[in-house]
Amino acid sequence: MSEHLIEIKDLAFSYTDRPILKRVNMTMSRGQVIAIMGGSGSGKTTLLRLIGGEVKPSAGHVEVAGQVVHQLSRNELFKLRRKMGMLFQFGALFTDLSVFDNVAFQMREHTNLPESMIRDLVLMKLHAVGLRGASHLMPAELSGGMARRVALARSIALDPLLIMYDEPFTGLDPISLSVIGSLIRRLTDALGMTSIIVTHDVQESLKIVDYVYFLADGAIAAHGTPEEVKGSTMPFVHQFVHGEEDGPVPFHYPAETYRKDLKLEAQFV
Repeated sequence: MSEHLIEIKDLAFSYTDRPILKRVNMTMSRGQVIAIMGGSGSGKTTLLRLIGGEVKPSAGHVEVAGQVVHQLSRNELFKLRRKMGMLFQFGALFTDLSVFDNVAFQMREHTNLPESMIRDLVLMKLHAVGLRGASHLMPAELSGGMARRVALARSIALDPLLIMYDEPFTGLDPISLSVIGSLIRRLTDALGMTSIIVTHDVQESLKIVDYVYFLADGAIAAHGTPEEVKGSTMPFVHQFVHGEEDGPVPFHYPAETYRKDLKLEAQFV
């Protein structure tokens, strides 16, 4: 069995005539935490949708656990998805279900386990994220950081091979942000799964990830380990890591010269 859980080869995707991804190549190994970074609209979330089989590529393919995702039948795709977990940006908990029932949902939906075993497993997952004592609470009673941790417990409910995180650090205070980052690293190591994090939070991500891919205009602009990324002299990477206002990603949207616009305006006065 290949050590690479995910292999992405010459992947391209377009919405009608608008290209989103252009011949992207990536490999992601078991037990790794991988960060996908880049500006808004660079194709990061679309990449997650392709991995999960929500959309099909225009060219190339995504292979997960030896299976080419877009070639799978409906039943085969659903079977593969049961080996995947997903943590959405704000948790996306079921608001009418308790913390316990949110985590138990997949177990009840996709297994025939007795309720007594489900109870033990749910408490185990909640204990792993530090919220066993909150099992009776409703989502409305949780802080943002707690809701994100419950969502993480739910995403590991079926012991997946892969978890995808779409902006898991958004809107969190520094303590909650650090807790979520640490949990992602520890759970990845403990379960031997692969974690893919789409994020703009460079500094927190570089503390926990094994490898980083930078997307720009639908293509891989740079990639490397956290140490390589921090020491990179590539203008795009340097601008992104240090949050600089101007660089390869410009501050100003393309336009005529300011002088020319002012002259045009003067003609109509």
